[in-house]
Amino acid sequence: MSETTLTPEQTERVLAIALDLARVGDTEALADFVDHGVPADSSDASGNTLLMLAAYHGHADTVRALLDRGADPNRRNARDQSPVAGALFKGEDEVVSVLRKAGADLDAGTPTARATAAMFGREHLLAD
Repeated sequence: MSETTLTPEQTERVLAIALDLARVGDTEALADFVDHGVPADSSDASGNTLLMLAAYHGHADTVRALLDRGADPNRRNARDQSPVAGALFKGEDEVVSVLRKAGADLDAGTPTARATAAMFGREHLLAD
């Protein structure tokens, strides 16, 4: 967090708020948090990044904002799941498109995005 030194408790609270903002897709507020020092690749205890949470919950604008601020489209959580596979699982077509344009690796993670698409009949989303 930039100029102000926060206590560990304050840092934990700021992170919790940022994670909630990603879940609900409050793009403007989350972008402000990141612009003021919250790392774009912040994650919860399970390794779910802000990007993963925004992607999983279908918030394409929030995903774009995080990517614009340096979030890694390929960072996987502790269960080796990728944001693009999560978006495919949830049927979030626009998010899948945004992540693909950002260079999401369709062969990374367990299951891969390709395997997830095949499981749910969404292979067309991965066609070039």
